[in-house]
Parts: sequence; C-alpha cells; structure tokens
Amino acid sequence: MFTQNEILETIDMLDNRHLDVRTVTASLSLLDCIDGSAKKCADKVFDKIMRVCNRLVPVCDMLSSRYGVKIVNKRIAVTPISIVGSACGDYIGLAHALDSAGKALGVDFVGGYSALVQKGETDKEKAFLDTIPEALSTTDIVCASVNVASTKSGINLDAVGRLGKIIKDLAYRTRNRDSIGCCKLVAFCNAVDDNPFMAGAFTGLSEGECTINVGVSGPGVVEYEINKHPDYDITEICELIKRTVFKITRLGALIGGEAAKELNLAQGIVDLSLAPTPAVGDSVARILESIGLSRVGACGTTACLALLNDAVKKGGVMAAQRVGGLSGAFIPVSEDAGMIEAAQSGAITIDKLEAMTAVCSVGLDMIAVPGDTPAEVLSGMIADECAIGMINGKTTAVRVIPVYGKTVGESADFGGLLGVAPIMPISAESPAKFISRGGKIPPPIHSYKN
Repeated sequence: MFTQNEILETIDMLDNRHLDVRTVTASLSLLDCIDGSAKKCADKVFDKIMRVCNRLVPVCDMLSSRYGVKIVNKRIAVTPISIVGSACGDYIGLAHALDSAGKALGVDFVGGYSALVQKGETDKEKAFLDTIPEALSTTDIVCASVNVASTKSGINLDAVGRLGKIIKDLAYRTRNRDSIGCCKLVAFCNAVDDNPFMAGAFTGLSEGECTINVGVSGPGVVEYEINKHPDYDITEICELIKRTVFKITRLGALIGGEAAKELNLAQGIVDLSLAPTPAVGDSVARILESIGLSRVGACGTTACLALLNDAVKKGGVMAAQRVGGLSGAFIPVSEDAGMIEAAQSGAITIDKLEAMTAVCSVGLDMIAVPGDTPAEVLSGMIADECAIGMINGKTTAVRVIPVYGKTVGESADFGGLLGVAPIMPISAESPAKFISRGGKIPPPIHSYKN
C-alpha cells in the first residue's frame, strides 16, 4: 500500500519537478523483411511497422491519461538497416520506408539506420555508410548510428575516418537548418542492443520479435531532493539519490509493463538514465551543482558525476524486473539548460566533457563545433571517445555537429528536445596523419577472456 504522503509526493514530482517517461520505444525485428527485390523489401518493412506498431501511439496516450504521466516521445527502433538491406542494396529506399511508416503512425523518431562495423566492414556495409548523408538529409524522423569500436574487437580506424567525412557531408546537406542532420547520427563504442534513446536506438540481433523498452527521466526530482538537505554529507547524498531514483524507476516499470500488456508485446527493459531537457528545472548539470559545485565544469565535476551515475544505477536496479539500455546520467550539451549556460560562459570545455564521459552514461553528446572543423578532427574526437569506452568496457558515443557557416560565439537552434547548442572551440591541432593511416587499434589485453 502507498501512504498518503507517497501519493502526494509522486503527484508533486509529476506536476512540478518534470518527472516523466521520456520514451516508450517499440524495438522491432525486421529480419523477416529481407528480400532481393528493393520494392518488396521496402514494402515488407513498411507493412510490418504499420502492422505491429499501429497502436503504439494511442496506447501511450491512453496510459498517459490514465496515470497522469507525461510520455514525452513514442519511438520505434529496428534491426540495423545495413543488414536488412544487404540483399537488395537499396538502403535509401528503406530509409524512406521507415520515415513514411513512422510519420503515418505519429511516432517521434525511428532508429536503426545503423551498421555494426567495430571489427571490419563488408563491401555492402561500406556502400551503406556512403548513403547516410543522403538518407538523413532527405528524411525527417529517421536516426542513424554506427558502432565503430568495442572492448572485444578494438577500434576500426578505417570506419572512424569515414565517419568524419560522413558527418561533414551531412552538415553541408542540412546547412540551411544549422546542420541538424548531424543531430540524428551517433558514433558508438560498445553499442547496446536494447537502448530506447535516440539517435542511437536499434534492435540488436539478440533481441526478440518486438519488445517494449522504456526510458525514464527526472533530473528535476533529484535536484529538488538534494536541495532539501543542504547539510547532508556525500554518503547521505548518495543514499538520497538512490532512494529517489528507485521511485522514478518504479514509474517507468509500471508504464512499460502496462504498455506491453495493452499491445500484447514482450516487456523489455527500463533504461534508468536521467535524460535532461532544455527546460528550466530539468537539468543534470543542476544536479551536479546542487551537490556542491559553483558551476558544472569546476574541479570536482567528474567526481560528482561519478557518484550520481553510480547512485542512479544502484537505486534503479531493484525497481524494475529488467534494466538495460545505457542507464546512468546523460550530459548532452544542447539538451540541458545548465550545460548550455556553462558552455556559453566557458565554464565547461570539450576537454572537460571528454573527462566526464569516462563516468557518464554515454559520451560527447550534442556538441556543436565550428562548421569549418576538418573531417579528420571529427574523426579524432570519435577515436578518443572510443578509446575511453574500449579500455573501460563501457558504452561511449559521439554526436557532434559541425554547424555550417557558424563559429565560436554563435549558437545553433535545433528546436524541441534538441535545444540550443553554443558553438564550442575545439583544438586546431591536426590528427590527419594518424587518421589517414587507417587500420585497426587492437583490443586491450583485458578483453581476452573466455
């Protein structure tokens, strides 16, 4: 039984502290859609999404009304299209099929225009990578990801080098919208099969036919609870975060279970990640500041983020039958009001953000850099982030936007949850020779386990 105080506390979280379910994501296998005919393959993909996911949005809306819980995004993630389209080779046609089906159903994003090339690339996968700029610039809600490294396989420097050029091409193709196409492309190390968050969501080959994965959020709730206890020491702060995140996760588990039941689909995971928005009072940066930093980026920021990430995982893991995805705390610059402010003031830099990625959920996320940044510098940024993930056995990622025609001191406005990104300075020193060598960076010695 819930006490009256607990009920009132939850209502306050929902009404005043930005507690929400950030996403309900249907993770759908398209392996049975593979066909040598481009038209048949695209038709199968469109028809299956429409058939299996046709009630996703109405069910989410119904649950939102029933429980008084805001469900911010409804999304679909599919089997990597580099695999689904390998027989027919018409990857662009499949991108448009995903876009059309997603729009017809009213979902916010469709993820899975993806490739897994951490160990090497087939000729078909190379051809697929070349289509990413056109696919993302000619569709509206399709998202892409490329896994270029893993702890087990090392770093595919050939793919990393290609991605820098792909990002530059995509930035140019969407230059009239502040290069927004790059917001829909993620480079991964150690990508996971069940991530419900965009732009990196795809349905891994180990997943079932269709599952419902949920991503919860509530940075404002955590910040509020910490601010109520200014005299707590750090041990007590960690316990407070754990208790708070337990409550947040229970909400996500409830919605995920009910959605799966209503849709007659398998219940998947709850991703425990605290995902911020540009709204005031919904910021991971503000949590770190409430712990005791004058501003995020100060010395001690990485330590505060480490304790937050650990407490989030410990608090949430007992609150759901299965947890997964990325689970922790996101630090996207443009999507977090506190991060935006810190970047604008110079309190936080790309170098500090890179250090923070060693302990956060993902990596260098939604970072805008000058439009004239060379492709090899972007590739170097990806390689650095992959090295952190590979050595530490964690998921890391890069979502970087070289905003065409803009430079440091300006900003890019992507709108909605994507927010506003200050153009951040990046080292002008060149890694061109390193990137041009190509080849593979071997996996670390501790990866050789059986």
